[in-house]
Amino acid sequence: MKDYSYIYNFKKYGFGMFVHFGLYSIVGKGEWYQNIYNVDYSKYSKLMNRFKVKKNWAKELVRTAKKSGVKYITITTRHHDGFSLYDTCGLNEFDAPHSACHRDLIKEFVEECNKENIVPFFYHTLLDWYNKDYDNDFKKYLVYLRKSIEILCTRYGSIGGFWFDGMWSKPNEDWEEDELYSLIRKYQKDAMIINNTGLSELGKTGHIEIDSVTFERGKPTFVDQTIKPIAGEMCQILNDHWGVALNDVNYKKIGNLLEDLIDSRFYSCNFLLNVGLQKDGSIKTIESGMFYEIGKWIKMNKNFIYDIKPYKKLVDGSMLFYDDKWFYIAIPNVGMSADKNVQLSSEVKHIEIDSNLNIKNARWLDNNKKVKHKNNIIFVEPFSYGNSGFIRVLRFEK
Repeated sequence: MKDYSYIYNFKKYGFGMFVHFGLYSIVGKGEWYQNIYNVDYSKYSKLMNRFKVKKNWAKELVRTAKKSGVKYITITTRHHDGFSLYDTCGLNEFDAPHSACHRDLIKEFVEECNKENIVPFFYHTLLDWYNKDYDNDFKKYLVYLRKSIEILCTRYGSIGGFWFDGMWSKPNEDWEEDELYSLIRKYQKDAMIINNTGLSELGKTGHIEIDSVTFERGKPTFVDQTIKPIAGEMCQILNDHWGVALNDVNYKKIGNLLEDLIDSRFYSCNFLLNVGLQKDGSIKTIESGMFYEIGKWIKMNKNFIYDIKPYKKLVDGSMLFYDDKWFYIAIPNVGMSADKNVQLSSEVKHIEIDSNLNIKNARWLDNNKKVKHKNNIIFVEPFSYGNSGFIRVLRFEK
């Protein structure tokens, strides 16, 4: 019987960071800049002369992830523009070592991840706007693609997995998935294989070797486990772009991102939250700040999100989880006690749970105070003035 422990381990990660970084970061108009603006590659490739990435970019990135409670990072080794952050070893010269930075950025990234016990994952495009064989000789292109993946499988030690994207661009072509996935299994037998289905087919599994389905900016659902164990992953953006867009100020609320995190965990999915690096490899202050705030919430709630299983969704939208020792209830839209003029005051909410569950030693995770309850009715007290966590979590013994 095949060992699927690597999939079960992945399910426990809970929270991951998605990183989009490439030549498009220099322009600051999103990762589809070359395609949307129809920039000729004779002009676009000259951005390589300006791709000067600071020495400690990877260290700062991984440090931010670590402080934010992130367990793994998925980075764009090559995006749709065809530019690689790794040394393509002669396949072409459209890569970071041939740019102004003259370095293998994926090597630096993996080394920092290993130092901090963060699991490195590799995003890799399947479609390619740069390689002419993609449109003119697809079979030849697929050989190039597999040679690229073989480099990533063999030059960076053990990795968490591959996150593919772009098969939706040629839905009627034979992508020779058997050859691609068997190549990965040959070198990285415990690597997760993930193939993004895009916005139109959320949660679709596809090939038998796929280990996790994706929910790109869509609410997750329960994943079919009948054929083999399958994980799930919801990926989300902080504003309206994956790659850095300097004029995008439409940032999401932290509370809404926490809702996405909790929703993902209820469906046994991980939450993969994106950051678009700036041209020198740094993170915008607002984006690192948002990750830090999410990390503070996770830490305040005793890191309960990682190794939990869903139990039941309650009528008010609260979600009941459990682990080996505890039940947890994540309660959304909890207000804050304040003067009426502040207009944030909140009444005590009442939540009824199953009568077969014996509430024992119930405490709020954020302050360790006892939770008031009677006859399986929990009295949800608002956050105290000066605190506003939006989602409040309690736990009680099983």
